Amino acid sequence: MLRRFLFFFLFTTATFLTLHAQQKPFSDMDVFELEWAADPQISPDGSQVVYRRRGMDKMADRRISRLWLINSDGSEHVKLTNYEGNESSPRWSPDGTRIAYARSAEGNGSEVYVYWVDSGKTARITQLARSPGDIRWSPDGKYIALSMHVPESNPVLVENAPKKPEGAEWTDPPRVTTRLKHEADGAGYLEPGFSQLFVVPAEGGTARQITSGDYHHDSTPVWTPDSKHLIFSANRHDDWEYNRRNSEVYSVSVEDGAITPLTSREGPDYGPALSPDGETIAYLGYDDKVQTYQVNKLYTMNLDGSQKQEITINLDRSISDIVWDSSGAGLYFMYDDEGNTKIGYTDLSGNISEIAHNVGGTAIGRPYGGGSFSVSHNGTIAMNQTTPNYPAELAIIKKGQDKARNITNLNGDLLDYRQLGETEEIWYESSVDGRKIQGWIVKPPSFNPDKKYPMIVENHGGPISNYGDRFSPEIQLYAAAGYVVFYPNPRGSTSYGEEFGNLLYHDYPGDDYHDVMDGVDAVINQGYIAEDSLYVTGGSAGGIMTAWMIGKTNRFRSAAVVKPVMNWISKTLTADNYYGYAYYRYPGQPWENFEEYWKFSPISLVGNVETPTLVMVGGSDLRTPPSEAKQLYHALKLRKIETALVEIPGSSHFISNRPSQLITKVNHVLAWFKKYNSEISE
Repeated sequence: MLRRFLFFFLFTTATFLTLHAQQKPFSDMDVFELEWAADPQISPDGSQVVYRRRGMDKMADRRISRLWLINSDGSEHVKLTNYEGNESSPRWSPDGTRIAYARSAEGNGSEVYVYWVDSGKTARITQLARSPGDIRWSPDGKYIALSMHVPESNPVLVENAPKKPEGAEWTDPPRVTTRLKHEADGAGYLEPGFSQLFVVPAEGGTARQITSGDYHHDSTPVWTPDSKHLIFSANRHDDWEYNRRNSEVYSVSVEDGAITPLTSREGPDYGPALSPDGETIAYLGYDDKVQTYQVNKLYTMNLDGSQKQEITINLDRSISDIVWDSSGAGLYFMYDDEGNTKIGYTDLSGNISEIAHNVGGTAIGRPYGGGSFSVSHNGTIAMNQTTPNYPAELAIIKKGQDKARNITNLNGDLLDYRQLGETEEIWYESSVDGRKIQGWIVKPPSFNPDKKYPMIVENHGGPISNYGDRFSPEIQLYAAAGYVVFYPNPRGSTSYGEEFGNLLYHDYPGDDYHDVMDGVDAVINQGYIAEDSLYVTGGSAGGIMTAWMIGKTNRFRSAAVVKPVMNWISKTLTADNYYGYAYYRYPGQPWENFEEYWKFSPISLVGNVETPTLVMVGGSDLRTPPSEAKQLYHALKLRKIETALVEIPGSSHFISNRPSQLITKVNHVLAWFKKYNSEISE
């Protein structure tokens, strides 16, 4: 007996040590091997889930998306079709016999296809001029609603321009723009025109335009039970270009296109969901108080727009993705709470309960929120779920169950053989006003508490956003390089309520700087940080904070400022979203309040900077244009501060859109930090 015990002990110990020895730290090329589950759609009877299985194409250096089907118990996991291009937006027919989805079409955007579940046959049912969005089945299963861009011609100022001689090679004619929003980061110049709602027969045929007018109708439509109307949200006010938040909920007749407004107030009304009996519309919105951050509210009204009322829920968080339960007694919704994305439920009296947590894992890069869920008629919920140890996997849960059950393991073949940095939560007190601030610490693999480690501070973007306990390849790569990584949610972050999120109104950057530095000290107090080996980075609003920090303190050995705003005056009037800052962020326009805009511009502090600083930006960034990054780089060069400018060719504000760009970003940051850190070995 003793011999058998010793053999078992030695065998299991040897197996553990062998497995541990096989594990190695997460590395840059591992990024290409990551996969994640997105847009899970559960069948009406709850027996199956179709979802987007996303991954990376190493040879084409791009993200890919294919549809897969799996039983809700995790069995029979199969690819939906044999198509090897990109597929997206799967939606079950009401009877569960068909799945409509979008498929990339060579040279022509995307088209709508239908898959028959029993036979496995697939057919294209559209021939569209532009790619479809927001696919939704009619309740009778006969039609599919979708949104699509309807182009218009550019304005022409010169009617009788000279014609070039035959065979001559002249430059292209000028492009004339008169629109307020004429470009968008990641998309570039926006084709003139408006998004409209269409209806197409589910068996194939002509897509018929339902909405009209010079307004964008690109929200997800909801069918009424009789399949005769669509409920949607849009901004159809005369001043829609300038008052962009003021959307309403509308009803449109599928037969004649007559549009009826159902809401009318100053502020956004959006995200309608129709009760199972078709009599009540639930929707989200708020009375616009013109401030940086507002928590939305949940409302209901009759189908004709009468008897509007708020469902007062005891939850100081913004909610999204509302879905009625099959009985019409309440609604499911998603929300962020203290850096964790959750699914909740409320009855019509506002009594709420938490259903699931750890939703998300689709923001491959940094630990941002996201994710989605769907609900079957029997209350089974399909969701994507993440932890700091893996990206989004498919999970199943029902109301009343304690824990969601993962039914996929897309990354086990990689991450089971990688030793990741351990993530732990930290709460600390702000020196400004005693508020509790949340952050996370990620330790290097094989962490030794008796050693002293260099530390990287990673500031999140937004700033109206949040980091959380979610998988992040960028953070893991920093940890694998031998750094302790600290990422906080200072004031202005979402998921802590409206008052906390609005603390940066007319004060950004402001006391969020102190919140970050208080966190630095709190981590140092853990006892394993080398106090003279501190480094700081961040992108977008995180780049702003990084630039602000090195203008306020010389505690960091080096910094990496990624896609920053350096000058609020120049940024506000050159970025793609230039129309959205005045009043909501700072009082007035830049020319009306020059001193205020300048006071909060990190370039105003550049004379204080002594920290060696890497500056990085995407060459096609329209949100924080390269001219912003160059202002910092040029100023530091003139001051003879050690600096380097890294421009990522073709990259938009989403600087890590391609897998190689994510790797490039991280490797340049680490190379810059290593230059000033002799403690990090090869």
